[in-house]
Amino acid sequence: MKSAKTYPSKVFVSAGESSGDLYASALVGALRKDWPATHWFGCAGPRMQEAGVDCLVDARSLSVVGLVEVAHHLPRIYVKFRKLVNAIEREKPGLVILTDSPDFHLRIAAKVRKMGIPVIYLVAPQAWAWRQGRVKQMRRNISHLLCLFPFEEAFFRDRGVPTSYIGHPLARMIGARKSKEEFFRTHGLPVDRPMVALCPGSRKGEVARHLPPVLDAVNRLRREVDASFVLAAPLGFGARNFFRERISASSIQIIEGETWDVLSHADLALTASGTVTMEAALLGIPMVTYYKVTRLSWLLGRLLVRVPHYSMVNLIAQRRLAPELMQNEMTGERLAREAMILLNEGKERDAMRRGLTEVAAMLSSDVDPIERAAGIVREFFHEHIRQG
Repeated sequence: MKSAKTYPSKVFVSAGESSGDLYASALVGALRKDWPATHWFGCAGPRMQEAGVDCLVDARSLSVVGLVEVAHHLPRIYVKFRKLVNAIEREKPGLVILTDSPDFHLRIAAKVRKMGIPVIYLVAPQAWAWRQGRVKQMRRNISHLLCLFPFEEAFFRDRGVPTSYIGHPLARMIGARKSKEEFFRTHGLPVDRPMVALCPGSRKGEVARHLPPVLDAVNRLRREVDASFVLAAPLGFGARNFFRERISASSIQIIEGETWDVLSHADLALTASGTVTMEAALLGIPMVTYYKVTRLSWLLGRLLVRVPHYSMVNLIAQRRLAPELMQNEMTGERLAREAMILLNEGKERDAMRRGLTEVAAMLSSDVDPIERAAGIVREFFHEHIRQG
């Protein structure tokens, strides 16, 4: 039997959105193999809860985006913040693992550092793109950073943040759970029509902003092509209640918790800029990307962002591989126009598929990123114990 000193008796783990919930749950599962008696607790989404994390705060309650939009939710978020910090102080875990959501988690990291508890941070904040001032916070408060993109390791290490590149977890995780025939049969989709996947986001606020132009685009596309339109909602979204008053039951099929199957079997995806663009890229699905925030958030963001592209798939490709319709450019007319180009033009579609294959290759690695991350975390903790 292993000595109790070889693993922490308690670990606090936190994620603030759907993708973070996925990565953190996988990491917990990998660490459990060698840390079977560890008690996991924290801010957890549905996947982390399934992995056995004791949920003190539901991660979905923190899912807000936008510099201005978040202001309205600050009092509620602060209550959750205090609850988590108090729990860490009371339980005194041997390790804290924070995943993505830097506005929230870097503040938790600052509190944890004062308690003398080491902090592992999974998914690097995009300080290379905007708000580089965060690097000082990271250098001061993060014990070790695990990044998903190869260029991030040198960026953060050169600035004094202990960093390891693990690869992108999605490259090993993603794939259809059902065959196309089974998926279409299960959901009553006609096999003789193209399918367009609609992925307006994982947060209810962003989905509400994106839906009007997306629905307008669907109406325009229906005049041009006989296609099935399927909206992919993330697991635990509560899609039936959320969309009841927003979408006519006969116009768009809504499927919750099967995003990878929806994307895998689609001919085209209309995707909010975010993790879903990486999912579509890894599956080789042509896409049109978009995003919209409040006018003030957009103006403030333009002053802070220093990148040539907004969508991660284009940043990795280092060129405009997928159309980007941001803010005022995101209209139903523009979405439908770009979609029709990809549905009709074989050359455009084939060129994008070749580019997506290149992106997928860049994100792939010989070692499972989650297993690599788990190994780094275990080694870090053992070294932390050895140093007292």
